[in-house]
Amino acid sequence: MWNWTSPGKLRAKGIIGMNRRNIRYIGRYNDRRLYPLVDDKLKTKILAQEYGITTPALIGTVATQFGVKHLREMLHGHDGFVIKPAKGSGGKGILVIDHVEDGAFIKPSGVRLTLKDVERHASNILSGLYSLGGSPDVAVVEALINFDERLAEYTYEGVPDIRVIVFLGYPVMAMMRLSTAASDGKANLHQGAVGVGLDIATGTAIRGVQFDRTRLDHPDTGHELASLHIPDWDTLLLLAAGCYEMTGLLGYLGTDVVLDRDHGPMLLELNARPGLAIQMANGEGLRRRLDLIERQPAGCPPEERVAFAQHHFARRSELESNAVSAALAV
Repeated sequence: MWNWTSPGKLRAKGIIGMNRRNIRYIGRYNDRRLYPLVDDKLKTKILAQEYGITTPALIGTVATQFGVKHLREMLHGHDGFVIKPAKGSGGKGILVIDHVEDGAFIKPSGVRLTLKDVERHASNILSGLYSLGGSPDVAVVEALINFDERLAEYTYEGVPDIRVIVFLGYPVMAMMRLSTAASDGKANLHQGAVGVGLDIATGTAIRGVQFDRTRLDHPDTGHELASLHIPDWDTLLLLAAGCYEMTGLLGYLGTDVVLDRDHGPMLLELNARPGLAIQMANGEGLRRRLDLIERQPAGCPPEERVAFAQHHFARRSELESNAVSAALAV
């Protein structure tokens, strides 16, 4: 939980607020003509494929109410899948089906849905129920991610993802979002997922939070968070950094990546207006890192940008010392 009680202390810690994010970084470095490339998940997927960046396999799309009636044929042979709005935000409207059993569609929580339920969800997506501004949308159907089993004890009924803030092509801060029962299996902090700050240098856990309070373990699995280490970390950072060129030099960017056990790091989606809760998960503000990046020369390749970030933004874990303190208190 934050101990800072005044704007002065927040500034001293380098915390940036929404106004500074919007004016200084998003307004200055994000060309609005590039927004459709990241606001539309289908366009992001197509662009990523052109740049050789791995994404979850596309099963199909539903663009019209007439197309909803063909979902049965589209889903035939797929034991698990995800249906999401192309223009959704904040994890809203994402339906995850873990498997199909006797004609019923089973969510990770065990809830059983009928084909009519799935069709209704797709229809709601098309009507703009979950899209930015309520505009008409497209339902994107993707293959289920087989997330890395080494992370199974750190999440509950959902796929964990890694958010990396990329500024001018440099990865500056990262966190892992772990789904919980409270978040209904979704990796969304506002819905109750656990956020774990990650050391940019190594991909190891720094600090855990849930509902703005420090956490040392996962609330559902009980597994401690201090041992969390992200496999293929350098590859993941290089993927995130490469999204700068992929989007046409979108300067302030949130990249969401998942770890598939067969394909490694995969780009899930991009966000031109990433939230600021990542600062809480890391116990540190973004400002000092962003200021340092602004002083760097342009034109460095992704490999050099990643190496720079790993050198300058390395952090020590707070979880281990907190866990020792908690044990001694008992």
